[in-house]
Amino acid sequence: MTVRIQNELVAHVVELMQSMGPVTARRMFGGYGFFLDGLMFALMANDSLYLKADHETINDFRHRELEAFSYQKRGKAYSMSYYCAPEEALENAEDMMLWANKAYGAALRAAAKKRGQ
Repeated sequence: MTVRIQNELVAHVVELMQSMGPVTARRMFGGYGFFLDGLMFALMANDSLYLKADHETINDFRHRELEAFSYQKRGKAYSMSYYCAPEEALENAEDMMLWANKAYGAALRAAAKKRGQ
């Protein structure tokens, strides 16, 4: 069953990511999670796209001074290992593929670590 995405920006991002494979988006926590092969590797909150980062890719985001995703819960700030996508990634599929593949790689490494591999 195909779910129609109501948010135009989310639909645009999913379309840009299709060269990676069958990327899907699901509503989560007031935003969207982006998935490939069952792994979440990106999220959208407040119309900003965030990509998963880890020890291998975090400096790519920090070098570009891209902000980490954070949220408030019970008056305390929390951050996650997701960083804002560069603007050019939202403008063309080649840039999106480069950055989304970094994020997917980070998601794969995190999943392998959880499994103890």
